[in-house]
Amino acid sequence: MLWRWLLLCSFLLSIPSLGQPSVQRKIIIDQDAAGPAGTDQQSILLLIQSPQAQVLGVTVVTGDAWLKDEVAHTLRMLEIVGRTDIPVVPGAEYPLIRRKAETELWQQQFGSVPWLGAWTPRLYHPPDQLGEMPEGKPTTKPLDEDAAHFLVRMVRKYPHEITIYAGGPMTNLALSIAIDPEFPTLAKELVLMGASLNPVTDDPEFVNTPRHEFNLWFDPEAAHAVLTAPWKKIICTTVDISVKTRMTQELIDRVKSSKSPAAQYVGTYSRLRGQYNYLWDELASLAWLDPSLITAKETRYLDIDLNHGAAYGDTLSWTEQDKPKIVGPPVEIQVDLDTQRFYKEFVDLLSAPTPKP
Repeated sequence: MLWRWLLLCSFLLSIPSLGQPSVQRKIIIDQDAAGPAGTDQQSILLLIQSPQAQVLGVTVVTGDAWLKDEVAHTLRMLEIVGRTDIPVVPGAEYPLIRRKAETELWQQQFGSVPWLGAWTPRLYHPPDQLGEMPEGKPTTKPLDEDAAHFLVRMVRKYPHEITIYAGGPMTNLALSIAIDPEFPTLAKELVLMGASLNPVTDDPEFVNTPRHEFNLWFDPEAAHAVLTAPWKKIICTTVDISVKTRMTQELIDRVKSSKSPAAQYVGTYSRLRGQYNYLWDELASLAWLDPSLITAKETRYLDIDLNHGAAYGDTLSWTEQDKPKIVGPPVEIQVDLDTQRFYKEFVDLLSAPTPKP
């Protein structure tokens, strides 16, 4: 009879729901959280919707929109999906060095840039003003702490356990490193959406400037500080793989057929904007949740061109054989993906009920 008991125990422990519970992976989302919906908010939602992820907070940085807008959209999204337990932490309102006026002069000399984020002329408003909020203004408040100190505090509270997800400019992370140089070594890993190497696309944003990518370009000095810091591991979703994805009306319709709060939020506020609607940040989120979505990858060393000429803010990259003497840690570059599985997991997660806190 003993052997039967041992066999039964072994079988029960082999079933995740009956054996030891799976441990959630801790993550902090550092995001230029423009909204409503769109790649920034949808990437946050995917991580919140996953039972694998324990989202410790969303730190916000100016990028695709101004900080004040992004904080408001994030608070309101969390209200709509019923996850106001997740703290929203305001961060840097400006890049470390780059400024709007200087960038306008730079464009006069070297050519215009299609996307300037918060500085884009057709969308521009002063940073202290709140833009349009079609989803309604939030009633909840952000955390009374700045993003850089929150990030440092969290990695010291949970050393070597927290993934830092960077979906926007890296100003908050650079400030965290300046406050505490041990910040990168105390994190588990850095997952970022950024960099552009040689994307195959007819998108005018990259045809003439294939090494230009907004997140790293908007604050080049911050990106340099982060990419050369001593992280244990860096995983990068580049433009090259992002342009292999598309947000389509068919995807939006599949999501909004669910009655879950997340699905209704996306179905109500997600919009197609022009010909190119890449799922940039969503891919970075889902590939972290399910690394098997990535079918090819390679290793590069990355940095940023800090010379204030035509290539200021462009991505620099090297292989192991040709890297310079002073360089940051190796970066796992995602090269290809299982596109249909990616779309399915995107729809499935957003269609699921909101996980309880």
